[in-house]
Amino acid sequence: MTLDRRAELGEFLRSRRARLRPEDLGLPDYGGRRRVPGLRREELARLAGVSVDHYVRLEQGRTLHFSEAVLDAVARALRLDAVEREHFYRLARPWSDADRGDDPAQPQRVRPGLRRLLDLAADVPAYIVGRNTDVLAWNRLAAALITDFGVLPPRQRNLARLVFLDEGMRGLYADWRGKAGDVAAYLRLDAGRHPDDPRTAELLTELSDASPEFREAWAEHRLKDKTHGRYVYRHPVVGELDLGFETLRLPDDPDQALIAHTVEEDSPSHTALRLLAGWAHETLPTG
Repeated sequence: MTLDRRAELGEFLRSRRARLRPEDLGLPDYGGRRRVPGLRREELARLAGVSVDHYVRLEQGRTLHFSEAVLDAVARALRLDAVEREHFYRLARPWSDADRGDDPAQPQRVRPGLRRLLDLAADVPAYIVGRNTDVLAWNRLAAALITDFGVLPPRQRNLARLVFLDEGMRGLYADWRGKAGDVAAYLRLDAGRHPDDPRTAELLTELSDASPEFREAWAEHRLKDKTHGRYVYRHPVVGELDLGFETLRLPDDPDQALIAHTVEEDSPSHTALRLLAGWAHETLPTG
């Protein structure tokens, strides 16, 4: 399963048309059953102020040479948010060598200083995610909370593989489907940044073949960057932990992101996290 940029662009635009209703946009609804949900191509073109043929060529990926004004108009008509807009522009514009960034075949490296930073953040679970949701480095508390990454083969240190293919993850997250949907949405955003990465194609094929839930989540065409939020964990040793997280993306390598969990002081989750830290210190090495 590869990520064909032209096909991905068409599927993305159709999915965004499908979520819009004519009546919400001030368009007349002449009744009758629509063959497809949401706006028709003609209606979207009218809202964007472009010709129907122009929009059809964009959605079908027949050319990737559209002006900034046309892309802006379509993005506004589709009511794209900032993450969706960036993804749309990336798919709809011709790529230069600068857009492709580093060679995706080269392994990602974590600087020694970042590894020390993870170890210094001993009171919170923290880890670094790279391309394709690979977990590149972690501290002891992250291993205690999620899984002992150090005993896994490097190929298995991947959040998408763990969430969709590891049965233990289903019990770890109170809302596993929500977590799975977020991971699929983040993976789709990352795949759009590196459509030529052969490891992306390998990962998507593996997940699609092995997980009906992944196929379902991928078909939703959601996009979600990893910024901040919270998840409720059901840990087998210390019980429930309600943890927030914050993401710090590295300025000199935007393909690496440091994720650190947070917890409200003196809360039950804070107590559980301290217990988890004690257990981890006795049983687990650092990452």
